[in-house]
Amino acid sequence: MANTSKKTLSIDVVSDVVCPWCYIGKRHLEAALATWRASSPLAETTDVHVRWHPFQLNPDLPAEGVDRQGYLENKFGGKARAAEIYARVGAAGRSAGLVLNFDGIARQPNTLAAHALIAFVQQHQPDRADALVERLFQAYFIDGRFIGDVDVLVAIASECGLDAASVRAAISDPWTLEKISAQDQTVRSQGVTGVPFFVFNNQTALSGAQPPELIARAMSEALQRPVTPV
Repeated sequence: MANTSKKTLSIDVVSDVVCPWCYIGKRHLEAALATWRASSPLAETTDVHVRWHPFQLNPDLPAEGVDRQGYLENKFGGKARAAEIYARVGAAGRSAGLVLNFDGIARQPNTLAAHALIAFVQQHQPDRADALVERLFQAYFIDGRFIGDVDVLVAIASECGLDAASVRAAISDPWTLEKISAQDQTVRSQGVTGVPFFVFNNQTALSGAQPPELIARAMSEALQRPVTPV
């Protein structure tokens, strides 16, 4: 008789919604899951749970953000170098099916409130978390919206079917923001220095926007090992 007992695949993703490689990594994860579900005999008996964790690329930015072009030039050592790097990122995005509109981004935001929004939806309506994260990436990298602004975040949440008043209260609460900042520091203390960072069943880790086939392999390896308790 076949073993039909349910397995669980937990996928913890550490990312920032202003990180283009994190958006690309999300697409690679989706492709890996699609391939795995179509080909793995374990897919039908495995529950997959994806959970997002905060990591701020620029935690010290002011709430109003900073000029994007100046930020990139300072970060990469000049306009030409920034253009060169982002040309490569754009090419990687196109390979993943994304047309990233870097020219449409006017300001580099502080993402603390955006991470608070993700935490809110994961706690209260986890079935909408993926759609919300996708919408945040799209708002920033495709639509050029300033996702450091509370009003913009509330509007995005409303577009995803969330209650505007509850969202506004949650992402404006100082205690909540302090908690998100502490979670960011926790993942750094655990050795995460760059994003995206994936952990499968609390044991198999991948750093960076790895190819879908490598992510799928990591998922399969994690399922073959005893589950490590949190």
